[in-house]
Order: sequence, then C-alpha cells, then structure tokens
Amino acid sequence: MMQWLSIAALALATGLVTVDAQVGNNSTAPFPSSTYPNASSPDPQAADFTGPAFSPPFYPSPWGSGAGDWASAYERARAFVGQLTLLEKVNITTGVGWQSERCVGQTGAVPRLGFRSLCLQDSPLGVRFTDYNSAFPAGVNVAATWDRGLAYARGEAMGQEHRGKGVDIQLGPAAGPLGRAPASGRNWEGFSPDPALTGVLMAETIRGIQDAGVIACAKHFIVNEQEHFRQAPEAQGYGYNITDSLSSNVDDVTMHETYLWPFADAVRAGVGSIMCSYNQINNSYGCENSHILNYLLKGELNFQGFVLSDWQAQHSGVGSALAGMDMSMPGDTLFNTGASYWGTNLTVAILNGTVPEWRLDDMAVRIVAAWYYVGRDQSQVPINFDSWTLDTFGYQHYFAEEVYTLVNEHVDVRAEHSTLVRQIGSASTVLLKNNNSALPLTGREKFTAVFGYDAGGNPYGPNGCPDRGCDNGTLAMAWGSGTANFPYLVTPETAIQNEIVSNNGVFQSITDNYAGTQILSLASQASVAIVFVNADSGEGFISVDGNEGDRQNLTFWQGGDVLIQNVSALCNNTIVVMHTVGPVLLGNYSENPNITAILWAGLPGEQSGNSIADVLYGRVNPGAKLPFTLGASREDYGADLLYIPNNGTAAPQQPFTEGNFIDYRAFDQADITPVYEFGFGLSYTTFAYSNLRVNKLNVSAYAPTTGLTSAAPELGNSTNDTTQYELPSNFSAIPFYIYPYLNGSDLEASANDSDYGLPESTYVPAGSQDGSPQPRLAASGAPGGNPELYDVLYQVEATITNNGSVPGDEVVQLYVSLGGPYDPKIVLRGFQRLSIQPNNSTTFHADITRRDISNWDTSAQNWVVSSAPKTVYVGSSSRTLPLSATLS
Repeated sequence: MMQWLSIAALALATGLVTVDAQVGNNSTAPFPSSTYPNASSPDPQAADFTGPAFSPPFYPSPWGSGAGDWASAYERARAFVGQLTLLEKVNITTGVGWQSERCVGQTGAVPRLGFRSLCLQDSPLGVRFTDYNSAFPAGVNVAATWDRGLAYARGEAMGQEHRGKGVDIQLGPAAGPLGRAPASGRNWEGFSPDPALTGVLMAETIRGIQDAGVIACAKHFIVNEQEHFRQAPEAQGYGYNITDSLSSNVDDVTMHETYLWPFADAVRAGVGSIMCSYNQINNSYGCENSHILNYLLKGELNFQGFVLSDWQAQHSGVGSALAGMDMSMPGDTLFNTGASYWGTNLTVAILNGTVPEWRLDDMAVRIVAAWYYVGRDQSQVPINFDSWTLDTFGYQHYFAEEVYTLVNEHVDVRAEHSTLVRQIGSASTVLLKNNNSALPLTGREKFTAVFGYDAGGNPYGPNGCPDRGCDNGTLAMAWGSGTANFPYLVTPETAIQNEIVSNNGVFQSITDNYAGTQILSLASQASVAIVFVNADSGEGFISVDGNEGDRQNLTFWQGGDVLIQNVSALCNNTIVVMHTVGPVLLGNYSENPNITAILWAGLPGEQSGNSIADVLYGRVNPGAKLPFTLGASREDYGADLLYIPNNGTAAPQQPFTEGNFIDYRAFDQADITPVYEFGFGLSYTTFAYSNLRVNKLNVSAYAPTTGLTSAAPELGNSTNDTTQYELPSNFSAIPFYIYPYLNGSDLEASANDSDYGLPESTYVPAGSQDGSPQPRLAASGAPGGNPELYDVLYQVEATITNNGSVPGDEVVQLYVSLGGPYDPKIVLRGFQRLSIQPNNSTTFHADITRRDISNWDTSAQNWVVSSAPKTVYVGSSSRTLPLSATLS
C-alpha cells in the first residue's frame, strides 16, 4: 500500500509498492537559511552566526580520571588494560565490520583473558532485529508523561531485555535531534525540544538501562537536527550533488544553553557511552571534532565513558583518535568493504608514533571502565540472537557466509513488560479538547463507529515493512534504526471493538480513508465517531512517499484531514485521535463544535489500542501534557529544515540563527498564540494552584575549577618490532572481517594509504600528542560539569488541589524568567507529576539549582548568574502560570 525506498548502501532490504501517504510539499520552508524571517535570536552572537563557521581545535584529548563514582571501575579497568597487548587494545576499540558478527556492531575480543566481543544493538525503544522482545513506546511518549518514574521503569525494562539477549551496549537514549524543527525525521526517538525536560527524562532512562546491567549510549552528539544531508553518500543516493555532510553552525551560547544541556544531564547520570553524529558542527565532522569531543564533552563535562562513532560516521583514522573518539563502529570505512580507518591502521599509527600509546590506553580504559561501571562482569550472558536473520540456523559471519551454526535461540525476554507498555501508552495520551465532557465514554453508546487507516492493522503484518518503513495501518512506531519488531500489535479497532462487544453494543469500522461513500453513510448513523489519523517520519536511509526521513510538511497522512472533515460534517460527536511523531497542523479542529474531543497518542508501542481504550473509556484519567507546541503553521515555529543544498557541491550550511528560541520559546519571543501550547493537557477533573512558597538557601559562592590534571596514564610500552604484530601464519581470516594485525613487517605497506609518510605537521594537530598534566577547565570538575552548578539555591513549593470528583494526575510545571535582554521569556526548569484524590490537596516540590538560573559567558567560558531580575512561575502549562515570585 505504500512506497518505501532504501538506499542500498545503508539498508538491509528494498521494496516498492505504490499509493501516496502524504499530500503537499516543503515549498514553504525558508531557503537558503532554515530560520524564518523575523525569527532570528535577539542575541547577535546567534543571529550573526551566518558566515563560514569554524570549530576551534582543542588538544590533547582528555584522559579519563575515574571522577565522580567511576573510581572503582577505573581502578579495575586500568588493571585489566595493563595486561593487554597492543593488538588486544586495538581489537576492543575497533568494530569487526558490518554483518561480520551477530549484532549491529561488535568489537574484537580478548580471548586470552576471557573478554568477549562487545555487542552493540539498537534501539532507543527496544531490541532491534530480533524476536520475543517488547515494542516499547517511543521517547516522545515518555516526554508526554512528564513522569520520572515511568522513564526509569521503561529504561530498566529495555535494559533487562537487551541484557537477556546478550547485548552489552544499548544504542539509546537520544537527545539528538533535540527537536529544533518540528518536521525533523527522528525527533520522536528523543524526548522534547525543551532541553530541561529532555535532560531529566534522558538521565532517568540511562539510570534504568544501566541499573539493569547494560551500558547506555546517549546519542547523537550533537546538533544532529535533520535527516537531509546528514551523510553525503546517502544524499547522493537521493540525487543531491554534494560531497560533504551538512554542517550545523551553532554559536557557543546556544550550544551550552540548549543543545549541550541534556547531554550534561546524561553525563552526570553516569552514561557509559556517547555516540558522535554524522553531521558536521561548525564545519568539522562530529566524530573528529576536537572542540566538541575533547573540549565540551571530555573536558568541560568530564565524561568518563567512551565515545563511539555512528555507523559510517568516521572520516579519518589518526584524526578521529586524536580528536577524542574511542570506538569505531561498525569498524569498516563503508559497509562490507573490509577496509578500516582503525584496526590495522590504528596499530600502524601507534607503532609509527602519530597516535601516542597513552591515547590508545585511554580508549581501552574508557571502554572497559564502562563495562565494569554497569556490572557487565556480573550480568553478561552469551549473545543468543542474530541481527541478519530470524532463522534458527545461519552463518555466524553473515556477510562472508562463514561458519554455519545455531544463530538464534529465540529467547523470550519480555517478562511482564506489556503492562508497563500499556501504562506508558495511556499515561502519555494528551487530552487536548473535551467539549461538554464528551469523554470519558461509557462503552454503552448506542452506535460506535471507528474510522481511519490508523485504526487498523498493517495488511503485511505489524513487522511487514522492514524497519517499519511504511505507513500502513495504525502508527505505533515510526521508521528507521530506532525501532524494534512487534511481538504483536493491539490496534485501536480491536481494542474498541472488544470494549463495545463486552457491553453488547453496536460497533462498525472503516479503515480505508478513501472509501468516501461508505464513510459518509456510516458517519451519519453513528452516535459517536472516533477518527484515527497519523503523521509518520523516520531515519534518512528510508524514504516513504518522498519523505526522506524528514517530513515534507506537518499535515496528516493518508488524506487524514479530508477524513476528519467528512466524518465531523455528519456526526456531531466526533472524537479525533492522533498518532503522530510530533507537531501537526490542526486547522480549525479545536474550534469545530462537531469535534467534541481531540487526543494526541503519539507512538505508544505494542499495546497501542488498549492504551487509548483505557483513556477513552475512563479506566485511566489522562494526565499527560504536550512535550512540544502545536502551532497554526510551520512558520510559527521559527526554525525549519534545509531541504535543498545551499552551498554548491560542498557541505550544506545550516546556521542556527534562531539561537535558543525553538518551540515554545520561539512562540513566546514572536508573541504568537499557539493552538495548544507546550505543557498543555486536560484531565477528567480540574485542579487549582495556590500558596507558592520560595525558600532561599544559604549557599557559598560559585568557584571556577582550577589546577592541573594528572599526566596521562601509560599502561603499556609496546615493542616497535613490527614482526610481532603480523597476521599469524596459521591464522584463517574471515573475509571482510576487521583485524588489528599488520599485513607484513612494513608499516607503509600495511597502511595501504597513498598519504602515508606525509609530514606529521600536515595532519597531526599541535598538542595532540602531549600527555603531560593539562589545565582543568573552569566549568569542569565532575561528570556533568562544575559540581557547584548543581547546588540548590532555592526550594519551591505550591499547593495543588483536585477540585473534581475523580482521582487524577496533574503535571505541575516550574518556569524561570532569566531576565536578560537576550533570554527567552521563560524556560522550563522543574516539573512533578502528582496523583491527587478528589477534593484533596498535595504539595508540589521543586529545587532551583545554580545552573537553572545561569547563562553561559563566552568570554569567561563559564556559567554566570547575571544581575538581571529572576522570576519563578508555577502552573499547568507554559501559557497558564497562575503563581509567580521574584527570586531575590
């Protein structure tokens, strides 16, 4: 029913069928900039950041110190790495190649010491490419819950399932893309365009995953905000004539106050790994950008884990090693080439001195320390699945077709996670409109009719489109590598029918949006009509009906708007349910009297139908809030995507001239009234806010970090006798497999690089080989940054009362006005989801830290609390803030 296209170099399968999914195009997007006129930041540092962007170098790459609670893991890791040979250290830093082993990424092993090949596996919402796993709600749904406990529980459950399959590193959660532009294809994998909301929920997800004994991977670092042009070869496959990937050009203030913010929370939560991104940042690739990796991540944030490349995001060998990358994934330069920037070439670089051995030691220590930090030495089980086939038997080395054996044991890792999936699905359903208490339904309505492709199943089955690369049936998961196979998919049609049949009611459904005559006939009979519509997106290696990962526009797919209009014209009790990846344009639906209720249900996973039925029929009182803004037009968002290359054949340039002003901050800055604001959501009860209290704590003044680091630990002193590193004569190599061995005793011949022998000054940056003690950055000091940033300066409380007759959840939100001329009107800084019984009150608590009221000072390269007046606001959404107080 759908057209989907996979770029051969990046996808596992291709297919072609026809029928349009989405009408319209992206012709309204701004060009050559991607920020709309009059939407630029008032801060000239951002607004004027339009010329050729430059990423300043920073060397050497900081070595891990065991800071924070990493000391024990580092002690054990250094003892382990101190036993390794040069070849063994190279082996655990380099992937063995795409489809060379059973996981989407695997490192080499150290059999001599019993250290197994590390298994890296997608995705942020479940175990990809396997069976007997759960399909969890997407990150955007977790954001809509605004619930720390559910974020943790989902992370722990996903970690348990990855652990049960033998996975060492789960490739998630995501804060890149953050959500600069609403049409960006992978926003749904992350949480929210608000950095504070994303940071809290990302940190809880990481804690859950790692408490289950699996290393989490925060991604994609950083400002990876669209799919178009993220990889030049992928873009060329779509017909764009570019030679380099897009450059996201971001000023220092915006980087710190918006995009780096959630990654600081991730590092502070102890995340074991971070994935560097495909795009360039200020015209330097993410996986060899020394300012991003060395200065910001390992220096300022004092990240103690390891940096791994996104798949095919590595563009150099020596350069990426010196710039702070620690693990090459999947190991080959391009899929299935058998060639690697590392592997043999990293061995060569150590032996010829271009990469100091202390840097390799640090890579290995960081990897092994993360392994110990989450307890992999206690929780590791053998890999029992195969990413490339669901057959029980197959080739262990899939691409080479070598070693036919048992590859899938079909281990059921789901436990009772379906209950959690269902709970998150209902807890993340946002009630946007409820005229005359149209909801909840009773299940005893005279005639219930359900409409829409989005209510039913995919005719090909829930996993019938590889990587969910189509828009057939109900949308419970978007497309790309951030997916998992469904064990089943409960559709809304099935769940609602079960509800009505159990009450001996009348139920009929039409799941063809284009069955015009039948739709009109059924709508005219219904006493309640429930219309399901959706809007899909995903990763750039799949195109669905011309949507190359990113959405072409913000409309509903499959003629959804026409369906809503036709049904609501004939039924004056029409309920609209939206399964979307993010913001959509609602037209006049919020004002249409025949549309009595509107709900956003996001991407709720395997229990989709049951989750929405729980809300529709009142078993769950909706308490979710929008994690983004619903605007009247795409222009209202201020920032958009770049759909057409704007720099000839060179890297497309995307200046973030809107600065910090994305989503609700942009609406506030431009004084635009949204259709439904960030943080908005209704309930079947009502709440009152009163009695705001602010307690100022006596905290010492902020002190910049000073002093020097220790010298780089040197754990090995490898011999320069190249014959010691040659491929053993009795060794049978697997074709296309990446090994650390030399091909002979001659380093130049082993490197097989026409540039070998160039003067070091042409490709080895100054200071990059220096292992002596280095100055500590003022904003550093502990994982997450200077620990005094997290001092609590104010404690805030308010009284929240449930005025209704039913129990309900209220998400109380705290915003701060930083008061400066270049600051957003308000920024989210705290929240709490409270469950309150009818006619009862409870107390909302939130802390305001030093970081919460600070701005980034580019001159001092540190956080400062300005002299501008600060105000705290508490309320139910970003536009409903009845309580306020000055922060003295």
